[in-house]
This record gives sequence, C-alpha cells and structure tokens, in this order.
Amino acid sequence: MEEKIIKQISLFAENKPGRLANVADKLKTTGINIRAFTIAESGDFGIIRMVVDRSEDAHRVLHDAGFTVSETEVLGIEMEDIPGSMSMIADVLGKADINLDYAYAFITRGQKALLIVRVNDIKKAIQLLQEQNIRLIGMKELENL
Repeated sequence: MEEKIIKQISLFAENKPGRLANVADKLKTTGINIRAFTIAESGDFGIIRMVVDRSEDAHRVLHDAGFTVSETEVLGIEMEDIPGSMSMIADVLGKADINLDYAYAFITRGQKALLIVRVNDIKKAIQLLQEQNIRLIGMKELENL
C-alpha cells in the first residue's frame, strides 16, 4: 500500500515576483526535478504544492533556504483524458464518504491524465480505488511518465 503513496512538498511563500523562480532555482541547483505543481493564492501569500522526484532532498533544500515547508501524502490516480473521467473518480470517493481536500492534474503521454489528490482517508481511498480497478501511480511509475 505504501508504494502507492506519493510524498508531496508544500511550501508557504510570499506572493511576489521572483518567489517561484527562487524556489525552482533551489531545486534546479540540486538536480531535483519538479514532476507536477500547483499554486494556491491567498492575498499576500500562496501555497506551492509540488511532486518532485526526491521529496526528502527537496524538503531539506527548501527548509535550509528559509522556506516554511512540509510533506504531505497524496495519491496519483491515472485517468483517461476524456470527459467524465474525473466525475467517475469523484463519485467513487464521494459514495465511500472520502473527502477530496484538493486536487490538481496534468496530461501524460498518450491519452492519459494524472490526478494528484489529497484525501481525508488515504488508506481507505487506496483500497477502494484498487477494488474499482482504478490505477494508482506511485513515485517509481511517476518518474517514467
């Protein structure tokens, strides 16, 4: 079950020009690859959430650079890149009383998309999604997308 969990890096940053460039540069200089990310803005500050290829190293590098950073467990759910795919996944989780705290997605090669989600019960979500034959992508598979 643990191999299906992705470690996401979240950091709290001022919402001002050059801040994202600073974060990206810190990761670049240590050879850490950003695989997916999103920014949620809240006035003068924002939360940058990202999946990287080496989360522990990214956490250390960003923390040492003075950022407020944390690690969160999320799921990577493969879905068809067609209308209704996200609806089906949200329906499966909702009917099982699993709350989707947030999500972001990106297109992979071919006709697939990867949905990154944080849920309120990750173990229950893994079991349920696997029972429904919904493919979960762990860190090792993520590196090959």
